[in-house]
Amino acid sequence: MQNFIDRHTTAATERAICRLLGIDNVDNFDVPMPNVVVAHLAENGLLGAGAALLLGNAMAATGKSPQEIADGISIGYIDLSKIPMGDIGTAKQALSTAAARSIDKIRANRRNREDDLAKYGDSSVPLLYVIVATGNIYEDITQAQAAVAQGADIVAVIRTTGQSLLDYVPYGATTEGFGGTYATQENFRLMRAALDEAGDKAGRYIRLCNYASGLCMPEIAAMGAMERLDVMLNDALYGILFRDINMKRTMIDQYFSRVINGFAGIVINTGEDNYLTTADAVEEAHTVLTSQFLNEQFALLAGLPEEQMGLGHAFEIAPDVKNGFLYEIAQAQMAREIFPEAPLKYMPPTKFMTGDIFMGTVQNALFNAVTVMTNQRIHLLGMLTEAIHTPFMSDRAQALDSAKYIAHTMADMADEIEFKQGGIIQNRASEVLSKACDLLATIEQNKLFATLEQGIFAGIKRGRDAGKGLDGVVLKAEGYFNPFIDIMLEKRMDKISENK
Repeated sequence: MQNFIDRHTTAATERAICRLLGIDNVDNFDVPMPNVVVAHLAENGLLGAGAALLLGNAMAATGKSPQEIADGISIGYIDLSKIPMGDIGTAKQALSTAAARSIDKIRANRRNREDDLAKYGDSSVPLLYVIVATGNIYEDITQAQAAVAQGADIVAVIRTTGQSLLDYVPYGATTEGFGGTYATQENFRLMRAALDEAGDKAGRYIRLCNYASGLCMPEIAAMGAMERLDVMLNDALYGILFRDINMKRTMIDQYFSRVINGFAGIVINTGEDNYLTTADAVEEAHTVLTSQFLNEQFALLAGLPEEQMGLGHAFEIAPDVKNGFLYEIAQAQMAREIFPEAPLKYMPPTKFMTGDIFMGTVQNALFNAVTVMTNQRIHLLGMLTEAIHTPFMSDRAQALDSAKYIAHTMADMADEIEFKQGGIIQNRASEVLSKACDLLATIEQNKLFATLEQGIFAGIKRGRDAGKGLDGVVLKAEGYFNPFIDIMLEKRMDKISENK
């Protein structure tokens, strides 16, 4: 798969390069300038040559900045296909200052995060993760700051419904969204500043989470890196399975997005929990583990260390399953032991939440208990009003109080537990691991694209040449280069190999 990825690029990858080179804003028709540049390349059959080569060549020939070249393209003043191709080394040299500017900013953001964590200290118990989803960034800020005051450690701004299918990133602050708020660079900046303010008052560093997924996966990763996001939803397979995005496009895009996240110190959250919304959590548990293994390896290939892999799983076994709680412990403890360095992301019960808030409170309490008993790191809180409405601030307050109580009263529970040899929990974990190994062997034989066509994950079948975004996939031409790959992977790949 990595050989396939290395031979190709995509429209979104090239737009991410444009953004990292400083191209921003929109044209007179509100089209984002990175889209203007990449559409120009595609229309002239130049996408495979890559934005970096052609912009660097144009910079060397004209003396203009990447933004000035983009502005010239938008008004028809500059045509990259008409500029004679010069020396590749000269093009790379012309790009160096623009590339260094964003690299320096991302490095500074990472240092700022590390300095704040050193200043305030970091939580040794599960990080309490809540969501805001009003559709209005300013209302999101109010709710996010309230959540911080109530004890939240991570605030995730849920993305508006359908944004993953947009092949562009909206521009500026937004106040209208359905089921969430648009992911834009300005919204990232506003929320980052708000959480820093709230964190200073609370005496804690507050992590900001959003979504580097969909048709703009690497672009949003670049925006998050430049605005100091800390956590990003970033799964290798989620877009294919749950958004019908073409598998070739997704696999290529996930690579560069993870290179960026790794360099920026951003923890990725993978989406294996979603498998259990469409498949049975008992029968298909091995597909969750299999996907965790795949996500781990794709991340390592992109230079993202295990300490930044928030591999996902969920508490989703039906309440009427006998010994279901033991099975949940088995799954969570197994993941914890197999991925000891990963800050695992543990998702709450949702599929079997009915709107009965009393039963829901019990389900969430059991979930919270497993979280503490198995040393999960990122603890996405369940809401007693799941299946009724988007959480109120009072719902979050109740969820935070419950999680903090259970984390405190069971603080050292994980160190006190020994599992019965040959008991239900050990046997269940062994069964799931064995099935996952068998499935990985099948995938090795059949290859990943064929596996996805067969519907192995979540019971969803996808065609390798179907889905959204395939028209944005091209073979790299001779001379193609991405200046950020080498810079962002420098020295980190050797360290990861040593660790493995």
